[in-house]
Amino acid sequence: MNIRLSTKVNGNYKDIMRRFDRQLFEALKPKHGDMEIVAFTGSKTGDRVHIRFNSPLKMEWISDITKHGTDEQRAFFIDEGVELPFPLAYWRHQHIVEKITEDTSYIIDDITYRAVNALLTPVLYPALYAAFYPRKKVYQAYFK
Repeated sequence: MNIRLSTKVNGNYKDIMRRFDRQLFEALKPKHGDMEIVAFTGSKTGDRVHIRFNSPLKMEWISDITKHGTDEQRAFFIDEGVELPFPLAYWRHQHIVEKITEDTSYIIDDITYRAVNALLTPVLYPALYAAFYPRKKVYQAYFK
């Protein structure tokens, strides 16, 4: 199943992509729940992100950055789940920053996921959408 969110922000797409770092990742952490960033090595191919949810259940989420790149219209990186919290079985998140003008860009979160069975996959959609939708306001504030 796919979730795609697009957010218009101020800034050149290459500059915005350079700021996809641990500080932004900290700003994107959900306000509710106990989550810690165990490791964040970057947003380039070969890097890894490891987060731990401590409540209500203790769960690990590890994603590897499998691809990144930049061209004349966009910059991107892709993280893919290596260890996912139940009930997720597959995770691929494309972080895309597209050029609109020299000083305006779209940040696109393009997420493809599957649950452990076909019945649970659509059931997760509202929760995942609700978890990622607040990023829109964080992005807009962060890139003012």
